[in-house]
Amino acid sequence: MTEFTALLDTLQAFFTGEASLWSLLIGSFVAATLIPISSEVMLFAVLRLHPELFWPAIAVATLGNSAGGMVSYVMGRYIPHRHEVKYEAYLKRHGPSLLLLAWVPLVGDTFCIAAGWLRLAWLPCLIYMALGKAARYLVVAGLS
Repeated sequence: MTEFTALLDTLQAFFTGEASLWSLLIGSFVAATLIPISSEVMLFAVLRLHPELFWPAIAVATLGNSAGGMVSYVMGRYIPHRHEVKYEAYLKRHGPSLLLLAWVPLVGDTFCIAAGWLRLAWLPCLIYMALGKAARYLVVAGLS
């Protein structure tokens, strides 16, 4: 345990609170794209190093991850809509509320892209996406 404590002390000296939040913003943005990195681990690390940044870290992670999800949404808008696909009626019926699950690994990115592809209204998509991602980060933060 002392090795872990020494590592944390070293990291804390290197990553100030501000640098940690910027790193979290960038990392959570990238994690919401198709690049497989874990923003949860980054949030956990920031909160272990700077527990006083609880709410700012939640907000920054949610902002970055939601912005990354909206990039996927915009990418989906550029995919040609040539014919109806198997689950299209289901996706249209549940609409933006499905983006509450945008945080789920693998499927979440697909939901964001599908929302753009279906031309769902961007603002409700963003709101649902941010709510789901914030809830996930609150759970992760509660575990740290």
